[in-house]
Amino acid sequence: MGGPKRQSGAPGAAMRVLVGGGTGFVGTALTQLLRSRGHEVTHISRRRGRDRISWEELSRSGLPLCDAVVNLAGENVLNPFRRWNDAFCKEIISSRVETTKTLAKAISDAEQPPRAWVLVTGVGYYHPSLTAEYTEDSPGGDFDFFSRLVSSWEAAAVIPGSPARGVVVRSGVVLGRGGGAISQMLWPFRLGLGGPMGSGLQPFPWIHVQDLAGIVSHALESECLRGVLNGVSPAAPATTNGSFAQELAAALGRPALLPVPAWAVRAAFGAERALLLLEGQRVVPRRTLESGYRFIFPDLAAALKDIVA
Repeated sequence: MGGPKRQSGAPGAAMRVLVGGGTGFVGTALTQLLRSRGHEVTHISRRRGRDRISWEELSRSGLPLCDAVVNLAGENVLNPFRRWNDAFCKEIISSRVETTKTLAKAISDAEQPPRAWVLVTGVGYYHPSLTAEYTEDSPGGDFDFFSRLVSSWEAAAVIPGSPARGVVVRSGVVLGRGGGAISQMLWPFRLGLGGPMGSGLQPFPWIHVQDLAGIVSHALESECLRGVLNGVSPAAPATTNGSFAQELAAALGRPALLPVPAWAVRAAFGAERALLLLEGQRVVPRRTLESGYRFIFPDLAAALKDIVA
């Protein structure tokens, strides 16, 4: 990883950034953003390649010289082609917790550790509720599979005594073109078959993929920033599953008249995964806003217009 040249407009010195899961939906958006700001990006993936090292190589040879590390790795929990069973659960855990442990160990063992270490997890850390509102300081983490997963995931990132500045971004439902949650929703809505899931009253903590990438980039470039940031839109606390369905239908010029009953969601995804769709968390990005990050898409209608245009 040679020294990158900073482009005009990028604040501060250019960085060499190592990204686990960098070829995925969020990773692609983050890579494009970081490179546009003059930073050099190397991915960690299953196979070695151009601007890419393998997880096996990382475990064997240690951390390459870099200024920052980001982990976005994780199997898609809502993969419609995967049945919910013990093997899939283990894959979900391993793809998040074990990759984080591998990176944390590599950072800990590095002769020249990076300055920043950013992990992207999820708002599943917080307890689902129709009324409670959560900030970055709210408790959570030990009431179902997903909250325990996030707790283990974040615990795996802790490196006692490390000089690397640690940031955790708890992401909401990521919306964007060509991937993320919305890719599975578009066709039913385009056909006029979309609608809210279950009661439709459950909170829907969303974020546009460009803002999630923006928050991670902001965390990397802000030398004093550390701790937890909620990766959700400022409008997310007021968004329910029902209002999201109405906004998506409006963006497509279609009705949203066909609610999906809770039993159908459970039958399609299994009881554990259905919790992600039938329950939700009302999450506020308080520290994210206080840190100075300015959202590109703070409004749901504008975000959906951008995605479906």
